[in-house]
Amino acid sequence: MVVLEDTAPRCLDCADLGHLVFLPRGDTALTRRSREESGLSAVVVRFNRRKGRYERQGVLVEEAALARAEERCLADAEARRRRRVRDARRRAAQDERFAEAFAAEILRLFPGCPGDRARGIAAHASLRGSGRVGRSAAGRALSEGAVVSAVVASVRHLDTPYDRLLMSGVPRHEARRRIATEVEGRLREWGGEGGARGGAPPPSQGMYRK
Repeated sequence: MVVLEDTAPRCLDCADLGHLVFLPRGDTALTRRSREESGLSAVVVRFNRRKGRYERQGVLVEEAALARAEERCLADAEARRRRRVRDARRRAAQDERFAEAFAAEILRLFPGCPGDRARGIAAHASLRGSGRVGRSAAGRALSEGAVVSAVVASVRHLDTPYDRLLMSGVPRHEARRRIATEVEGRLREWGGEGGARGGAPPPSQGMYRK
């Protein structure tokens, strides 16, 4: 471990940091309290060549400060555990309500879609931390474009040979072109009288992305 000082690497002792101990990242409370207790601290980073950026690895803090921080964390560990449980329950309830609202919007736009399928699409699209369309700003707002995109993605993967085409080496855009008619047919089937799609563009266009 070295320190860059005026773009020149120096050992920890040379940089007057040799007396500090390394605390790996991972425990937010312990890290925060260790830095609060430590008169001198430093952030440790490592350059990720693949991503082309520095990534945080942990911190250097005084050993006595780390010990005091550990004592503080142990003292309120049970309270923090209970808070995490409450927060997890609250998030789960929020996620359940959102998935229900997402499914209801699917059924409003596509009244012919089976209820179980709508709930499955909603659960998949709205999974927290997934980065899927349901977690986007448009998805959280239940915008028609986001909801239709989630339905199209489900139809594409479950009701057409799209995945097999990809696995056989067909480029993504070409695979989507080949199955566009099947996707459109299923959406029309689920749309019923009036379509409930509000003139949304066909699934071959770019807005419908997984």
